[in-house]
Amino acid sequence: MAGSGELARHWRYEELPGVDLLRARYISKTFVRHTHEHYVIAAIADGVEVFHHRGSDVHAGAGALALVNPDTAHTGRAGVPEGWRYGAVYPSPDVVAAIAAETTGIRGTPGFVSPVLDDPYAVGLVHRVLRAADEGNALAADTLLRAAVTRLLRLNGGPMPRHEVRTAGARIAARARAVLEERMTEPPTLERLATDLGTGPFALLRAFRDAYGMPPHAWLTDARVRRARRLLDAGTTPAQAAVTVGFTDQPHLNRHFARIVGVPPGAYQRERKNVQDPRQRLLVPSEAWQNRQLSLTYAPKAEGKPIPPSSGTPSESESP
Repeated sequence: MAGSGELARHWRYEELPGVDLLRARYISKTFVRHTHEHYVIAAIADGVEVFHHRGSDVHAGAGALALVNPDTAHTGRAGVPEGWRYGAVYPSPDVVAAIAAETTGIRGTPGFVSPVLDDPYAVGLVHRVLRAADEGNALAADTLLRAAVTRLLRLNGGPMPRHEVRTAGARIAARARAVLEERMTEPPTLERLATDLGTGPFALLRAFRDAYGMPPHAWLTDARVRRARRLLDAGTTPAQAAVTVGFTDQPHLNRHFARIVGVPPGAYQRERKNVQDPRQRLLVPSEAWQNRQLSLTYAPKAEGKPIPPSSGTPSESESP
């Protein structure tokens, strides 16, 4: 992988509503602190990813999964010179909640307890979800996704704590966030925002970081990219989306979008517009195949077995 180019594809499969999909090989890529509205389930096939999560750096190597709950600030970068190759699924809170209600005993909003789980079998399941989506195999993709999420919640899941605004600092942070959401295209300065809320700039900065894991300006950039994604999904051009959410121009959006989503907005939108040719879809798997997959869902970890890449996942043997 060393010396080769970076490749990434971020897309959706129409038969998996509420789920984003990603394949990527990164070497020098650095993700700035950001959040996701969906859960992050990233299956590492090669190399090592390092990401800052809740106050410390954690490492996820081949055969492990990086797991991040919605609205949890984190970063991402290579942990070894050759970078890392992975496949990821991003199921929405509604998708995960429905699976958890049917297959686990978790009460309340489900979440992942640890940000890294060493489980080569679950890594393989994630890559098989991506492969099935590529092949247009709807039944397999749905079956494997449910198997993967169920396994991860049973091995590493629990109820997420409720975020109740109790302290004065937390209340001020929540009010500041509301102002920034309302004035996304013309945000106030930190001093003006603090004055309007009846506090000082540094007090507001500390409160906001404690509540949301990043300073107000970083949160605003993250929020702008989130809103830009929704606009791109709806068909808005990248240039128009950039201005609508408050970026100076499209290059300004491009820079921040790629540092958070992993691909440029144009590539992101093109994948959204692509519709799979039904003639390319495979026959659905047999009932025996489905039963075998589900019976293996809770199998013990496979020792010493390579992680099979999903179809089309960049590998060391591929040229950039």
